[in-house]
Amino acid sequence: MSSTEPQSLYAAREPVFPRRVKGNFRRFKWVIMAITLGIYYLTPWIRWDRGPELPDQAILVDLANRRFFFFWIEIWPHEFYFIAGLLIMAGLGLFLFTSALGRVWCGYTCPQTVWTDLFILTERWLEGDRNARVRLWKAPWDARKWRLRITKWVIWAFIGLATGGAWVFYFTDAPTLLVDLVTLNAHPVAYTTMAILTFTTVLFGGFAREQVCIYMCPWPRIQAAMMDEDTLTIAYREWRGEPRGKGKRRREIAEQAEAVTYAAGDKHGGTSPKVPMPGLPSGVGGPIPTKDGYGDCIDCNACVNVCPTGIDIRDGQQMACITCGLCIDACNEVMDKIGKPRGLIDYMALTDETRERAGQPPKPVIKHILRPRTVLYTTLWTLVGVGLLVALFIRSDIDVTVAPVRNPLFVTLSDGSIRNAYDVRLLNKHGEDRPFRISITGDPALRVSLEGTPYETVTVPADETMLQRVYVVAAPDSEAADGGRTDIRIWVEDLANGERAYKDSTFHGSGE
Repeated sequence: MSSTEPQSLYAAREPVFPRRVKGNFRRFKWVIMAITLGIYYLTPWIRWDRGPELPDQAILVDLANRRFFFFWIEIWPHEFYFIAGLLIMAGLGLFLFTSALGRVWCGYTCPQTVWTDLFILTERWLEGDRNARVRLWKAPWDARKWRLRITKWVIWAFIGLATGGAWVFYFTDAPTLLVDLVTLNAHPVAYTTMAILTFTTVLFGGFAREQVCIYMCPWPRIQAAMMDEDTLTIAYREWRGEPRGKGKRRREIAEQAEAVTYAAGDKHGGTSPKVPMPGLPSGVGGPIPTKDGYGDCIDCNACVNVCPTGIDIRDGQQMACITCGLCIDACNEVMDKIGKPRGLIDYMALTDETRERAGQPPKPVIKHILRPRTVLYTTLWTLVGVGLLVALFIRSDIDVTVAPVRNPLFVTLSDGSIRNAYDVRLLNKHGEDRPFRISITGDPALRVSLEGTPYETVTVPADETMLQRVYVVAAPDSEAADGGRTDIRIWVEDLANGERAYKDSTFHGSGE
């Protein structure tokens, strides 16, 4: 009986040390990093005057008062559908960009990508470019290595602390919280949140890096449903770059190609027909090459050395590719040096591959972007956005909710009247106190009285809700008093501008 050794499913991580590269995509990533980090760190400090009774922070998630402020827009808890709508728009936008351009979100604006770039920039500034970092990684732990590593980790910790600090500033007044944090008077929740975010930022952006994109993030496994053969994504023009080689390998390929060319020419009367080349590496076909006998790729591995996830784009489409474009910059730089045309690695679609292999030009970019899938996502995104705008502009500045008191269901007064009680919550979104009048419709025998006041009017404080006990009384021997249920409508009117709101409810008589 033979036995086999059990194989481990665990693969040790191979550290990735991306090399510095220059080019259009790298510059674009720097711009995106500066914009996104600037927005994240600076937004809590933007002021917006809403009046003396309201916070002046432009963007604020006020959990204590259960409100969300976004410049001139104020979202209350019962208006959470605005937040849900924005999340739906974000999802549709992600679907749209993925279907058109692949994982551009991952490559340019994902927080994991942005902070990882920032940490790598710090690492490169302290330890040097790729080769120097590789040597340091393999070097023994001496005084220099400890000094560089500790310095790097301290800077990473400050970046993580700034990240956690910026996050908590979104939930309370930023200047006030900063003073409380420095003077150690802030709430323990603030310090705990900052500590957790500092730790996770350093862990994910500094140490885990590409492992978050490959193993933890679900999006690489979902994106295939958003992409098709017309999606523009980064690819290697294998039919142009192969066979590859450099130095001695290139000379060997040239000699093989020359021998195959001469043999084919003798066989076909001195011509060089378009037949596969058995003398060259497998998978290479098409026209028999000239005496050079090799493609444009010189196998320099520049595309691999700059990849933040450590993949080789020449192996084809891979889940770990975040389409950041750095391999394009690296390859274009090499092509410029050896006098070859750019675009050996480029954004392209599968349909372009078929066309280019056949010697046809690729489709125009606009035809890749404007297709039924992207048009559908754009239409849905636009409809949700327009719906949110309409809902935002037609919403009322006052609101009312009614909760009938059912214990007891009704009360019989000394004169035979039947009384029901209701808890009415009044909402005043204005920046000043407003007088609200409460009335009722549904049956002429019904009248309204308010607890704590002989009038039908109460004053609701500015930008607040107020709970008011309201009594609805039916006259003795009336249909509403002696009957069962009577449908009613409770109205609230803002006496300052005539704006009205209502809620439907039910009155219960003695015949219930």
